[in-house]
Amino acid sequence: MKSLPIRLITLTTIVLATALFRLVPHWPNFTPIAALALFGAAMFERKWLGLVAPLAAMLLSDALIGFHSSMTAVYLSFGLTWLLGVWAIRRTARQKVSAGRIAAASVASSILFFLVTNFAVWYGSSFYPQTMSGLVGCYVAGLAFYNGTSFFLNGLAGDLFFSALLFGGYYLLQMRFGELKPVRVRNNN
Repeated sequence: MKSLPIRLITLTTIVLATALFRLVPHWPNFTPIAALALFGAAMFERKWLGLVAPLAAMLLSDALIGFHSSMTAVYLSFGLTWLLGVWAIRRTARQKVSAGRIAAASVASSILFFLVTNFAVWYGSSFYPQTMSGLVGCYVAGLAFYNGTSFFLNGLAGDLFFSALLFGGYYLLQMRFGELKPVRVRNNN
């Protein structure tokens, strides 16, 4: 039986360890899941593993925390965040993952999460009129501070913090342990 590559084991361990953060007390929306989706999209050679890992971590932690009526929108937004990561933070033979692309993708994923989940709150809601002004009202309410906390700003801060932690930490691990670097296929033309 062939053993799993050390890189895959390390990446999976990082993903699962970071996902445990959802189970400890934290600020509302200050979670690592969007950063995990971006990290998985950029770092796993088998891209589908980069999507499965954060969604599985979400599902496991949601089984303990509890589910709610907007779960479909939450999972959809993380799937879209993963696609954003595949597109925006892709690694090629000539191009390394850059801090600028990671930061831009983190900000974009925060905005995407906000738009998707608040749309889901509005859609079919009896609290907001099913009109354009009702949708705008829902988005405005989503930006508002609740008990001194902005869910959007916490999400943005969490996405930036955890992206920096995951990508930066993994970069430092790669510098220390060369076997964690991706294998590049050489083109002998």
